[in-house]
Amino acid sequence: MEFTEEQLRRYSRHIILPEVGGKGQKKISQSKVLIVGAGGLGCPVGYYLAAAGVGTIGLVDNDRVELSNLQRQIAHSVKTLDMHKADSAKQTFEALNPDVNVVAIKERLNNKNILDLFKNYDIIVDGTDNFPTRYLINDACVMLKKPLVSGAILRFEGQVTTIIPGEGPCYRCLFEEPPPAGLVPSCQEAGVLGVLPGVIGALQATEVLKLIIGKGKPLKGQLLIYDALGVNFRKVKIPKNEDCPMCGKEPSIKELSDLSEEYCSI
Repeated sequence: MEFTEEQLRRYSRHIILPEVGGKGQKKISQSKVLIVGAGGLGCPVGYYLAAAGVGTIGLVDNDRVELSNLQRQIAHSVKTLDMHKADSAKQTFEALNPDVNVVAIKERLNNKNILDLFKNYDIIVDGTDNFPTRYLINDACVMLKKPLVSGAILRFEGQVTTIIPGEGPCYRCLFEEPPPAGLVPSCQEAGVLGVLPGVIGALQATEVLKLIIGKGKPLKGQLLIYDALGVNFRKVKIPKNEDCPMCGKEPSIKELSDLSEEYCSI
């Protein structure tokens, strides 16, 4: 593909970077990224990927915009209240960059549709905040060998990791099973600082772009934890579990369980 004069101006700050250049920007423009959740994390991830010129951005979310979302979900506004979040975010991202094709998928993710939804994308981004759905996403990515950039936020703390099946540990190597229901408070119960998803979402978008252009070191085998109150970043090593039921030498999980539940609208 050849860039138009307008595109050369739009992406000029990328193109002058030796690590990106015209070749890297073409990779970005030809890439397909699927974001699960158009809420607190999905909004900044999608915003920055759209600004960067990612060719196709899929958004999976069947929730609607509520007033309580607007404290942190920056792709939505009072004008899009009660609109499907996927449609609201599509409208926002395409207004920012008409080069980008945003696919609004107003479905609830489950074990019946996840493989079909994921198979046509290069990279998956997890922007959900309930454990059953995180495990479902992880397991599907391992089965399809799709890179996964996972983020999580609660109160004043966030975390990010990148999972590359076949090259490093998966989410089940870190936490083999979801915690019992009720053990970890939901976002409605515990709250979340409004700017926190912006920090974590920007980090997720950075990981995605690094994977696309093949530069830098992804957070493979590492969990990056951010404490907003203490202004602290720390990395925790995630060892590969050879007995992991999903990605170990003899995996016991052969099919996807229906672990999905209602998304918490972070």
